[in-house]
Amino acid sequence: MNRTWTVSLILLINVVVFIAWLTPSIEHFRFMERNFTVSWIGLADGRYWTILTSVFSHNMLLHLLVNMFVLQSFGSILERYLGAWTFLKFYLLAGIVGSTTHALLSNFYLGLPEQAALGASGAIAGLVLLFSMLFPREKILLFAIIPMPAIVGAILFIGLDIWGLTAQAKGGGLPIGHGAHLGGAACGIIYYFRALRGRRRHARVYY
Repeated sequence: MNRTWTVSLILLINVVVFIAWLTPSIEHFRFMERNFTVSWIGLADGRYWTILTSVFSHNMLLHLLVNMFVLQSFGSILERYLGAWTFLKFYLLAGIVGSTTHALLSNFYLGLPEQAALGASGAIAGLVLLFSMLFPREKILLFAIIPMPAIVGAILFIGLDIWGLTAQAKGGGLPIGHGAHLGGAACGIIYYFRALRGRRRHARVYY
């Protein structure tokens, strides 16, 4: 079994940034908020680096644990399939697209340009959708409980995010970055059709 060093590195960076959030200082918190969350206002102010730094940023333990569990589960397989450097480039691309989509939808659809987001969820959504396109019949556990084919889980995942984003536009919904999820998911789908569709017939899961 090949070591998935890229997934391990991403996990480590996320843990380090999470620890950085825990420093009990107002000034430090404001620094983290300005530099490790992404929003339309932040980008308009010129903090373009936040479309990437926010992808490695979590300030709630449960959020970190869930994202890192999914990263380890799907990312390890995809890293072996794609190769370390290709996997890393795709992960960063999906994260950047997810952050940008969040900022755009927050401003132009939700009317909340100040709405900040953080977390690896956009990049993770890209991994899940790419995995589902490559291995559509592979069994996954939705919400870590319900077994189903990967492609069915992917469709439900997208449907829930569309529903959630629509609910937010009406003033309801949960404080979840549905826009980032949808952006990352779209990145995974497009990447499959543009770069990997020819490899689909030879795909097998690498455990």
